[in-house]
Amino acid sequence: MTFSLNDVKFPTGAMNMNIDHTDKIGEIVRTERKRLHVTQKELAMTSGTGLRFVKDIERGKPTSQTGKVLQVLNTLGLKIQIGH
Repeated sequence: MTFSLNDVKFPTGAMNMNIDHTDKIGEIVRTERKRLHVTQKELAMTSGTGLRFVKDIERGKPTSQTGKVLQVLNTLGLKIQIGH
């Protein structure tokens, strides 16, 4: 089974969260992945990362590569905004 964002309906409106630790990013990724009914393997394949990497993000690994984390977030339709 291949996961495609073309088949996914995203909610309208922004979700704002304060993220102060990598565990929170992992929680967001896991929650959104499950909401979309996507396996870790499907997310890894679709985002161009490995299964272990997705598992590490979901566990909150603090040394995960930022670029790859952004790839996974983008695949899930999530964006990061930085502000004061």
